[in-house]
Amino acid sequence: MMGFLLRIRMERYLDLDGDSEVTAYEIGDTYIKVKFDKTFKIYQYSYYKAGQLHVEKMKILAKSGNGLNSYIMRNVKNLYD
Repeated sequence: MMGFLLRIRMERYLDLDGDSEVTAYEIGDTYIKVKFDKTFKIYQYSYYKAGQLHVEKMKILAKSGNGLNSYIMRNVKNLYD
């Protein structure tokens, strides 16, 4: 039941170019959670692990619906909590 409630809070990622593996996201004060296609796992990128600048940039990209997957792969791929 907990996982179900978590997914309800996530926003669908727009993916304006249609080329992203990101399907959904959730923004918190000091983190962003990202759901990728073909996995049930939700990755949390926080100020603590990924850094404030990266997390804030990811929030902007998530809201814009473009560039989030590329940014993650280039900058913070393994820096999730």
